[in-house]
Amino acid sequence: MPPRLGTLDLASFAAHAPTINGYKTDQLVLKGVQILELHNEIDDDPADALIPRTMHPAIPAYAIINVVHAPASPWGPFTIGEVRVAGRTGVRPRGFVLRSYCDNDAARKELAARWGYPVAAGAASLTLRHDRVVGKVAVSGKTVLEAELMDRDAISGGDIQYIASMHLARNSEDGKLVLVQVDPEYTFSKAERGKPRIVTLDPAAFSANDSNLRLMNPIMASFATADMTLPHIRYVCNPELPAMQGTTKVAA
Repeated sequence: MPPRLGTLDLASFAAHAPTINGYKTDQLVLKGVQILELHNEIDDDPADALIPRTMHPAIPAYAIINVVHAPASPWGPFTIGEVRVAGRTGVRPRGFVLRSYCDNDAARKELAARWGYPVAAGAASLTLRHDRVVGKVAVSGKTVLEAELMDRDAISGGDIQYIASMHLARNSEDGKLVLVQVDPEYTFSKAERGKPRIVTLDPAAFSANDSNLRLMNPIMASFATADMTLPHIRYVCNPELPAMQGTTKVAA
């Protein structure tokens, strides 16, 4: 039986692909970043259409919801919210980013141009309460994502492992569509776990639909404060080939 691969309609999805200015960006350290992450199972077979052929789907399929607040950066403070679909490139777990929304115009431009974030304008926010952490994204006044970690409970940062992201982008140097691997590093100063709750998720806002991004069982939620290093780009993939055939190393 052949391996199961993603079936993303690349031509349609590529309409939202940002242009990345080559693969030689310097790394960047963001201090004191706050990160809310939730995992939630999604309907299994339809979710294959949300990842490119480069990737194998996770079994069971699940979505990764992130809302990240950076209190300081070269472009000022910003908050970004995104939805990823879990899978693997070869044997490595990865999350394919469907769409990101950010509240800072300068940050949007740099994240897209340097790391290929598929980022659009949106009012992203992260709110800490005594019993929960709430992440939201609104577009044109409409809430398209609201997710909560409830019943906050302290844990060690060593208990948290984030998986690398895959960003579909167009390389300005040759015009080719590529999947850019972005694998930040983290130095944790605080970490918590809790019960996940997704209040709102509008699939259309994240380049999906009600059938292929249908929420099933909640899995986990974590919240952390960390210094986050956006990396040198090390690998890019041909989105139309399995990762074992179409991966190129671009930096040590």
